[in-house]
This record gives sequence, structure tokens and C-alpha cells, in this order.
Amino acid sequence: MKRTIAWVAAFALCAVSSVYALYSVSPRGEWPKSWPKELEPLRKQARTLVGPSVPQSHYEIPFTKREAFESAWPHLLKVKSKGAPIILVRTTGFFQVKPAGVLIHSPPAGADKQVNPEAPIPGQSDPRTTWMNTTFIELVVDGDVVDLNRIVLPADTPIIDERFKDRQKK
Repeated sequence: MKRTIAWVAAFALCAVSSVYALYSVSPRGEWPKSWPKELEPLRKQARTLVGPSVPQSHYEIPFTKREAFESAWPHLLKVKSKGAPIILVRTTGFFQVKPAGVLIHSPPAGADKQVNPEAPIPGQSDPRTTWMNTTFIELVVDGDVVDLNRIVLPADTPIIDERFKDRQKK
């Protein structure tokens, strides 16, 4: 009897937790075929997360070698929406871009461009919410693989530097 109750409880817990899963995860880059063909070799090292509450895709592309990142950087910039920012960070928290690399956020899939144009949402305090209807980049800077002294940041792109955000709070 106790064993049956344990199995029923375990099944119920699994069923409830799967309903509340926030992201679906793919162990490779599932970005659109319209992205530059030079990014194709990166699909194997990337990971795709879709969610949390709307079908918004996030692509984690970690790099361990500076040369690989620097050769991919100009092509990564091509997927960014015009006017969308690059957010500089030291770590991505929930996402797993280590030791360095990019996290590309895309607008919700199937969004009506007339209702949700590819533009910033005014009045938001969090830049990720402000720019959620665009494709924008979080650049994980480590100073070695991703060294800001060795790459060009586009002049017409807003740069949001959050690398020292935690230190400013202290």
C-alpha cells in the first residue's frame, strides 16, 4: 500500500512539474535558416531555449577560443535588429554562456508585427523587456576570449554596460 502511494505521489509530482516547465530546451542552435551561413558551424556548440511564458527563442553560443569568436562576431552582428542594443555582461545568470560568448534573444514567434513592431517598448525599466520585440545580443565579456579591445562595436548600436552592475549596488 505504501509503495502504491509513493508511486502515485511521484507521478503526480512529475506531472505537475512538467506543466510548470518554463523553457523548452534544444541542445543545438535552432535559429532560422535565414541567418548568415557562416554561423552554421556554431549550431553544434549552441543551445536553444524557448520560453518562458511566450514562445521567445534565446540562443546561447559559448566560445572558448578568441579566434573562433572574432571570426564569428561580424556575422553575429548581422542577426541583430536595426537599432537594437548590445548588452555587455560578465555572466548570463540563468543562461549558460561560459566562459564567454553571446546570448541572442529573438522576438516572440508568430508575433503580429503591426501589433508588436520590431521596436523598443517604451516605459520599461529592464532593457531586456524594452527590447523583447527585437533581436538583440547579450555579449558575455571575459577579457580573454571576448576582449572589447579586439572587436568593433557598431557605432549605430546602443551599448548597455551591465558588467559592473553588482558593484554599483554595494
